[in-house]
Amino acid sequence: MEPTPFPTWPDVAADLVATAAGRAPADLVLTNARVVLVQTREVMDGWQVAVKQGRFAYVGPDASHCIGDKTEVQDLAGKYLIPGLCDGHMHIESGMLTPAEFARAVIPHGTTSMFTDPHEIANVFGLRGVRLMHDEALMQPVNIWTQMPSCAPSAPWLETTGYEIGPEDVAEAMAWPGVIGLGEMMNFPGVVNGSQQMLAEIAETQKAGKTVGGHYASPDLGPDFHAYAAGGPADDHEGTCEDDAIARMRQGMRSMIRLGSAWYDIESQITAITERGLDPRNMIICTDDCFAKTLVEDGHMNRAVRHAIECGCDPLIALQMATINTATHFGLEREIGQIAPGRRADMIVTSDLKTLPIEVVYGRGVKVAESGECLAKCPHLDWPEDTRASVNLGKTLAAADFEIRTDAERVTANVIGVVENQAPTKALVMDLPVRDGIVEPDGIAQIALVERHRATGGVTNAFVSGFGYGPGMAMASTVAHDSHHMIVVGTDRAMMAMAANRLAEVGGGVTLWNDGAEQALVELPIAGLMSDSPATEVAAKVTKLVDAMKAAGCTLNNAYMQHSLLALVVIPELRISDLGLVDVRTFKMTPVIQ
Repeated sequence: MEPTPFPTWPDVAADLVATAAGRAPADLVLTNARVVLVQTREVMDGWQVAVKQGRFAYVGPDASHCIGDKTEVQDLAGKYLIPGLCDGHMHIESGMLTPAEFARAVIPHGTTSMFTDPHEIANVFGLRGVRLMHDEALMQPVNIWTQMPSCAPSAPWLETTGYEIGPEDVAEAMAWPGVIGLGEMMNFPGVVNGSQQMLAEIAETQKAGKTVGGHYASPDLGPDFHAYAAGGPADDHEGTCEDDAIARMRQGMRSMIRLGSAWYDIESQITAITERGLDPRNMIICTDDCFAKTLVEDGHMNRAVRHAIECGCDPLIALQMATINTATHFGLEREIGQIAPGRRADMIVTSDLKTLPIEVVYGRGVKVAESGECLAKCPHLDWPEDTRASVNLGKTLAAADFEIRTDAERVTANVIGVVENQAPTKALVMDLPVRDGIVEPDGIAQIALVERHRATGGVTNAFVSGFGYGPGMAMASTVAHDSHHMIVVGTDRAMMAMAANRLAEVGGGVTLWNDGAEQALVELPIAGLMSDSPATEVAAKVTKLVDAMKAAGCTLNNAYMQHSLLALVVIPELRISDLGLVDVRTFKMTPVIQ
């Protein structure tokens, strides 16, 4: 199914002018509304809006002259009308859903515009995978713009992915209709050190007049940070404290503060606005990564905006950070992000600006959700068969594949330390026992990176601490940011082998084994990353997985996110890749056994 291009403002300008002037009837008129103007930070009581051809034609005190015999008229009875919410940085794949099912899940929460970086699928299927995501995104009844992935692999000298993205791919994608810019430039050491490839990708984006996404995952705000800003990234979502947010805004970047399923970085950074009193125009709210379970149970951008308000932010400022600030950042302030003539008629009806209940959602002038139910059709792409056959281990794994052998009686090991609710890990050093020549994860767990793209049969082993798992368990996932090989964490090597082989059997996903049997399975057959089932079905399986993780001894909040990030070799301090254990503080390999 080919997407139907949404008419541009020039396409329908004559109709908008005629409707606003009263010469032609509107398609829709909303009356008796408290219209929230984020462009001026005002609430206009009793105002009315008229919509024509999916765009706002009139916004003012009286739209009666826009009403004709066939105009749909809705009395909002004094409720607020706010712009549809915009997510400035996110990864659809993190929801374990295809673009269609992700859209169906978030539309009832008031998200009408998304800026998504599909670098997860880029690591599995390259530019072709990006194009498939892009094409399905354009089929949806709300706005999903694509940021062309910049770093696949994220750090090429530290990992091997299924495919690589280069400047020529970026140049090609800049001509696609739904591409809005370059995805997060995770290879910040490359930019800082003058990598010609990274600078070429940025240059191709800037030549196209589009936005360069940033990712500076380091607490160092010295010369390296300034060098990164000089390279061209226009935003950054990796800040975790007030100083991070301020530093980015002072350098002319947008500080993107996130609330995802596992990232809680709004409270610690929004104080730059609420307490320091800085200009909020350069701060944007985003989610980055949200699981299907979060979308179904807690919400999406409405959850993030509500949280910002709970942290002391003025509701109108919080709404600016999730609407007009985002639109302006991507050069779309004449298209989305505010209730004003000519813009797409994306809007939300709500009875309270602080608690933000999402009662009715309009996308491009059409009612797409009401009372938590999606009313719109979200078309699916016909995904090619080979995209459902991406888990290639090359052999059936056995317990012996997960052994770490030594001649010593006891060893000192470098251990990955998981940090709850944060992306960074800790570099721990622990003494571990040896039995029968095999190093044992005494009181912690083993971690393995299993190669799945080229069927090499490769398994890299190390140790991880912080999950709290008891004996006899293993969890495997083909969601392994960003290389998306397979991560297996366990306290029993036989169970680790069973979990890995199970994912090869079902084509990808997440599985947890305990006491000799499978306790939970989330099938993600598309690229080993996504399901084309409804979010409610995926969320139910994720709930069972979370329960199984708890039963196995894990008490961390959203521990699955920590699991899936253990191969992300651009976020400190220790990570694992197909090449070995990575010290991200130095961007060099480091031995497991000292």
